[in-house]
Amino acid sequence: MRTINSGWLFAKGVQPDSAAFTPVCIPHTWNTDAYTDKKYYRGTAWYQKTLTLSEQWKDKQIFLRFEAVSQVADIYINGQLAGQHKGGYTAFTIDITPFCSFSIPNLLTIRVDNAQDNVPPISGDFTFFGGIYRDIWLITVPKQHFCLNNNGSDGIFISTPHVSESEGTLFIKGSLRNDATTQTELEIINTLYAPDGSIIQRLHRTVKIAPGEDYTFKESPKPVSNPQLWSPETPHLYRVETTLLNRKNRQQLDCVSHHIGFRWYHFDGENGFSLNGKPYKLNGICRHQDQKPFGVALSDEMHRRDILLMKEMGVNFIRISHYPQDPAILEQCDKQGILAWEEIPIIDIVPESEEYANTCEQNLREMIRQHYNHPAIITWGYMNEILLVTQRQYKTQEEQKPVLERTLALAHRLEKVLKEEDPYRNSTIAFHGSNHYNTVGLGNITDIIGWNLYQGWYGGELKSFDLFLEEQHRQYPSHPIIVSEYGAGSDRRLHSFEPKCFDFSIEYQQKYLEHYLPVITDTPYICGGTHWNFIDFSAALRDEATPRINNKGLVYSNRTPKDVFYYYKAMFRKDIPVLHIASRDWTHRAGILQKGATRVTQPVKVYTNLPEVELFLNGQSLGKKQCENCTASFNVPFREGKQLLLAKSKNIEDAIEVYFSPVPAQLTKDNINGIELAVNVGSNCFYTSDESQLTWVPDQPYTPGSWGYITHDTAKRENNREESTQTEITLTGDNPLYQTARSRLEGYQFDVPNGIYELELLFADIFQTSEKIPYLLGSGQGGTISLGNAFHILINGQQVEEACCPSSESGTFRAIKKRFIVPAKENKINIQLKTINGKNFLNGIKLRKL
Repeated sequence: MRTINSGWLFAKGVQPDSAAFTPVCIPHTWNTDAYTDKKYYRGTAWYQKTLTLSEQWKDKQIFLRFEAVSQVADIYINGQLAGQHKGGYTAFTIDITPFCSFSIPNLLTIRVDNAQDNVPPISGDFTFFGGIYRDIWLITVPKQHFCLNNNGSDGIFISTPHVSESEGTLFIKGSLRNDATTQTELEIINTLYAPDGSIIQRLHRTVKIAPGEDYTFKESPKPVSNPQLWSPETPHLYRVETTLLNRKNRQQLDCVSHHIGFRWYHFDGENGFSLNGKPYKLNGICRHQDQKPFGVALSDEMHRRDILLMKEMGVNFIRISHYPQDPAILEQCDKQGILAWEEIPIIDIVPESEEYANTCEQNLREMIRQHYNHPAIITWGYMNEILLVTQRQYKTQEEQKPVLERTLALAHRLEKVLKEEDPYRNSTIAFHGSNHYNTVGLGNITDIIGWNLYQGWYGGELKSFDLFLEEQHRQYPSHPIIVSEYGAGSDRRLHSFEPKCFDFSIEYQQKYLEHYLPVITDTPYICGGTHWNFIDFSAALRDEATPRINNKGLVYSNRTPKDVFYYYKAMFRKDIPVLHIASRDWTHRAGILQKGATRVTQPVKVYTNLPEVELFLNGQSLGKKQCENCTASFNVPFREGKQLLLAKSKNIEDAIEVYFSPVPAQLTKDNINGIELAVNVGSNCFYTSDESQLTWVPDQPYTPGSWGYITHDTAKRENNREESTQTEITLTGDNPLYQTARSRLEGYQFDVPNGIYELELLFADIFQTSEKIPYLLGSGQGGTISLGNAFHILINGQQVEEACCPSSESGTFRAIKKRFIVPAKENKINIQLKTINGKNFLNGIKLRKL
């Protein structure tokens, strides 16, 4: 068994010519375009490779095993169709023996299509990467071998039906096949090894198998006394080695090995989750599998790295969402001790297609059989937010009825299959925050209910999260509950001391999670939670602050932890001290320096699981703080330049350097030179550009001697208002800067010394209705249709541009910069936008003295 990942040629298109093929290595995806283009390529592509087989293999069976191909794969050997597989996330094995030549090279051709509408998922809030993006294995076995045609599995299934502290039972079921033309006598040996490698027991079975026959065997070894229990804290792994021998000459024909773990667990509606007889909170995370710029074509090392990062954070539970992932993931879950929920990607809506339903069932069987032996897995899932699009696409009960009927029918069908395949594990569906799932009957099908909840992000208040769970528990007390998704987006460039819902500031994500996690942790009936998501992942349909990326991760796409990662680490890790100054996401700070002051005081947070922490600024103590919710906050008086922050608690220290740039509240002849005053108009956030490293400060109302937007009459303040959109702004790398604006301005004024200045005005017409995607639950995306917002631009009473209409000039949702060289007269620069059609608006403003 070996990989055949190198030496491939690739071309996109239905029938590409030979000149279109270029060399690639597996894993491979053609959809790195999804990071830049909402309409990424979905269609057909081809892979080709020359495969030379040794003449010594003439008497063997030759198989190809694909760990995953997205979404539909047709496999041709020397021009003949050897097999097809539907489903982009489960493995499949194909016997290619009848199509192979052992005297001349074989042409292996794979046709791949990621635009199928009858293969799950048909929609979803993530990118459907196309390609052969996991390993390909060439397997050669003798004519007598363990079955490799069993839904991508190796034909051996091991369960632990009864486990206690005193005893653990095993049940081994397997199948083998004789592809020879004669009857053969075989011996099957099952050897059980302890975690230390010693042999516990060995079972022998002799069988006679006819030509072309499949043979199923079952073994029940003696119970293991006082087993070393598997848990996240003690992931003790036993091993079962299953060997096939030729009875006559004792030649080894085949051998497979599986790790197993002895553990028992229980989900309860009142008391939550228990593991090995003790209450146990599932501290979890969800995980998508991509990484910019590689897409999903990740190496095994990259997958293993993710699990190790999760383990470092203290995670003991993973929702492998929304599809089976690389074998390296579950291998590491077993070894590192991370419990797992694995699911197939039936998302949003069930279409009217029997072929779709059949493929769903097939993918469910494949997932369970391929991963049956992993002790990490405790629950199988098969639907996610399945009523989300249904409720939005069909408004009346009459329209919804046939969709609900086929959804329920498919759920019942899959539940039956799941229990047939694995009677020992639990079943799960993840709902979005609508009680409709219960009223239509979906809540009564599975063993566990998963709730994807975003109160305080996609609308509503943070407290609504608590209230929703309390109401669910009151109405359905026997339903075991997992909070299967919760999260808020964040953009490292955005920071706020007054964070607001959906502002994508680092600080609002922290505020949101600091509310949610204690509720999950401290509520006994909640089995646990899986934060959405571990990474900032590819979601090509999304615009928002970071287009094409869902940025709810606790780590960035490159796997650098965000500061809030350490809040989770402090909450989850009880075995080690955790101390982290939560300003790595904001090492280059700015702030407004008031007249006469030499320092700007700003809060700095420390995440720790220790009771008390002391913070030092440049060697001077700022005092000690008691920690609540694993958090301590200090008011730090920053001065200009580099600062050293040092946190101490007991014998633990953490230090970082912070670079601070003060922005004068009053611009005078003593400080104006060298200042670039950049204002993020209509926003509560600081914004630091990746391109220029310039920080744009939050907007503020004008006060005499300073700068800001003008509101003469507080009664009219509602007319002078902040506006925002989540739609991507093109023609700029500073997307968030243009996604906020202030409209219906009375004016903007800078009180500055007389002189010559460069004034830059930023515009993007964000007032046209844009397409709303279903995953922004109640976010209010979109707005009123622009009829051509137009206004004159006046500076110090002089008109510098007539009838400025950004949408006519460049189109809606496109960035425009306008610079003017202007004199300051009477120690001020006054900007007015005189509306002539629609309304005026301004997205940003920047001033510097020449």
